[in-house]
Amino acid sequence: MSDEPELILADLSDDELVEQMKDDLYDGMGPEIAEGTQILLDRGWDANAILTESLVEAMRIVGLDFGDGILFVPEVLSAANAMKGGMELLRPILAANDAVKPTGRVVIGTVKGDIHDIGKNLVAMMLEGAGFEVMDLGINTDVEEFLKAYDEFNPDLLGMSALLTTTMPYMGVVIEEFEKRGLRKDCGIFVGGAPVNQEFADAIGATEYGGDASNTVELAKRFMGVNRP
Repeated sequence: MSDEPELILADLSDDELVEQMKDDLYDGMGPEIAEGTQILLDRGWDANAILTESLVEAMRIVGLDFGDGILFVPEVLSAANAMKGGMELLRPILAANDAVKPTGRVVIGTVKGDIHDIGKNLVAMMLEGAGFEVMDLGINTDVEEFLKAYDEFNPDLLGMSALLTTTMPYMGVVIEEFEKRGLRKDCGIFVGGAPVNQEFADAIGATEYGGDASNTVELAKRFMGVNRP
């Protein structure tokens, strides 16, 4: 047995607790994140401050380490799932506060004919970790579902994923329909997936090509900074 005393989150100062929560989220410790979030709320912390100073900052570090090859997909998914414990407590408070605005709004889905979603799920989780509000349409998403989601959610960004070369062209179908309806001026369109590359993204008129999850998040934040000052 270890001789180290058990760590009691409630005994930590605010600054110590925030740092501990960053470590716990990085390590995928969901119950500890929920507990720490509740402690900070009980101490009078603003929900947005908890989100940005502990959860989003921790996910930013996770994203950097994922991009550098220090962490891999299972670790990132574990961290993102741990964040959900805190978000379940914060989301109702944030939703009730009109002064708190998300980084941006994203609709994301795997395109029609494709049922692969690990990469798409990872991007969605990391976008949420970066402060975006995300509507995930799941797999096998056709153009009408993307358009319906656009009407309902009014996103800043639309993300499409494909793993099969046979389903990649459907991304172009969606983009063409958005262009026909004059929606491109209000919504950036990001594409990604194992067989997708910059040349293909350029050919179908996508706004950006996301080479991996961390790159996609950085591109999304840059897009919001340029287009939504």
